[in-house]
Amino acid sequence: MGLAVAIQMDPIEGIDIDADSTFVLALEAQRRGHALYHYLPQQLSLREGRLRARGRRLEVRRERGRHFTLGPPELLDLAGMDVILMRQDPPFDMAYITATHLLEHVHPETLVVNDPASVRNAPEKLFVTRFPELMPPTLISSDREEILSFRQEHKDIILKPLFGNGGAGVFRIRPDDENLNALLELFTVLYREPAIVQRYLPEVRQGDKRIILIDGEPAGAVMRIPPPGEARANLHIGGRAEKSELTDREHEICAAIGPSLREHGLLFVGIDVIGDWLTEINVTSPTGLQEINRFDNTALEEKVWDAIEARLAERGTRRPV
Repeated sequence: MGLAVAIQMDPIEGIDIDADSTFVLALEAQRRGHALYHYLPQQLSLREGRLRARGRRLEVRRERGRHFTLGPPELLDLAGMDVILMRQDPPFDMAYITATHLLEHVHPETLVVNDPASVRNAPEKLFVTRFPELMPPTLISSDREEILSFRQEHKDIILKPLFGNGGAGVFRIRPDDENLNALLELFTVLYREPAIVQRYLPEVRQGDKRIILIDGEPAGAVMRIPPPGEARANLHIGGRAEKSELTDREHEICAAIGPSLREHGLLFVGIDVIGDWLTEINVTSPTGLQEINRFDNTALEEKVWDAIEARLAERGTRRPV
């Protein structure tokens, strides 16, 4: 029995079909006979207690240059959907937060993946602080003296915006670097939020590992190697993907955070690990499925949909298309 699945995401025209995780989630949903609908976050409307979106019926195919077909615009009553995939990219700003509030009007009767309240309450660089024993030494503060004290203790540090994404605004400050004060002044101009400061982990030269957890269980991993002269390993800025297996320490990390992920309805999550340390828990729009699929000869999107369908079966909320 097919499901009605709405995908809340950025414009589908510009995605990379060889890297985009939402694309393979859509392909798998379609393969299972589910009906797909696409809408942009700014097309959400709440009117007289009903959440609607001006969306379009969607078909996808793995063909470069013609990877999708959209039907005519229609006003979708999101309470009539079985599943909504909240898959727009950060930044995690007030527009993103507002979208989570709006989606709460239909969740959990319509299953939103991930749970919108938990997404709102679990921004990447803050949610991870619930597990301080798994993290490198970390400071979140706007207090200049606290930041200078942290640097004096740890010497080599990373400075980054609290709600940044994709490696933007991430700086390594070496012990002899004289730019920290200027960067703090710049951060004060650009951001109202505190900065996040962490001890630099030299293990990043061997890679920053992305681990996918599905319903709290580790499902696969990919190592992202930073390019020469770069402290960031993000693939879109030149990082190189390599096959990777989970270490004993990484299994420990997953076991420690898995119950909390399940409890909060965070069904599809990507965590970042450098060396033995957990650095981020990504719940907004995790990526990495296609890279892991290629290295491990697997299809993680199938496991994601198995978990979604199992959650619906538990609730008894499947509705025929």
